[in-house]
Formats: sequence, C-alpha cells, structure tokens
Amino acid sequence: MATALLIIDVQNAILAGKAQVPRQAELDAALDDTVLRLQHLQGKAREAGHHVILIQHDGPSGHRLEKGTTGWELRAEIAAQGNDVIIHKKSSDSFFETNLNDHLRQHGITHLIIGGCMTQFCVDTTVRRAVSLGYDITLIADGHMTADSRHLSYSDIINHHNETLSGFNAGAAMITVKPAADITF
Repeated sequence: MATALLIIDVQNAILAGKAQVPRQAELDAALDDTVLRLQHLQGKAREAGHHVILIQHDGPSGHRLEKGTTGWELRAEIAAQGNDVIIHKKSSDSFFETNLNDHLRQHGITHLIIGGCMTQFCVDTTVRRAVSLGYDITLIADGHMTADSRHLSYSDIINHHNETLSGFNAGAAMITVKPAADITF
C-alpha cells in the first residue's frame, strides 16, 4: 500500500481574525502546536520516501487567503521541499476541480495520512471524499485545527470530527483516527 501525507490549508492567515484578541492568542498557539506535529510527520514521511502533498487554498480578492498575498502563503514550517507537491484548490474539497486524484492514481497511492485546516470544512470534506474514492485514510487526531464556531469551541469541533470520522467507511475503504505520535511511515 503506497502512502502519502496530505496537509490541507496550513497557510499564514488560516485563522486570522477568527476570534477576539484573548481567544485569538489561544487559537494561534494551538495552531502552532498542530503545525509542529505536521512538520514532524513531514520529516518522517520524506525520510521514508513517501509523497508529501500540500493543499493550498486560493481565496478570492479580499479573502484572508487571497491568492498571492502573505496570508495565502503556506506556513514556513511546512513549506514544500524537494519532491513535495503543491495542489491549489478553490473549494473545501481538495479533489474538486484539482488534479489531486489523478496525481494519487498516477503514483499508485492508496493510503492517505491527512491533517491540516479547517477541521469542519476542508479537512472533513476532503477526508469523506477521499474515502468515497476508495482511499484508506488515517486522520491525524491532533493534526487538524479550526476556529471556534458560534456554538462550539475549536477543541469540541476537533473532538467531534475525530469521533464521527473514526471507522467511517465507503465499501472497503476506511477512516482510522490516530494521534501523530502513533503514526509510522
């Protein structure tokens, strides 16, 4: 089973302005911790010779992830290196109107280890789409991040998705949820 690490939308302004000042600092710190775990997994994947695929959201004019702006750029800690691939998207689904599926099929990849931002949007949509396309998924339990919603804290959203997606399947393809420390390449 060929495996790839897929990191979604870990961009400079992904959480910019998503909370009031005191709460924003907590969100930013939690994102920094998440990014460090993803960076560590990136190193392990590269060392083991696995594909690293970075998804970058191309926001429209005026959006916090407006294409070409500093906020749009990938965080320096997970920036592409060597043979890493960057795939650009314009919707929550990393497969929608992108060449992601073609790239995975071309390289015989059947298993995706997925983390990134935003949990309830891009991560959830991509994970569900990938399993429905026949990929086995390992969702990094502590490797995805989001902001608070009106009714739920970011940690409640993350915990809900980890619980909901664990064991989710489409035919033989399955989603498994594991903390970064338990993921090997």
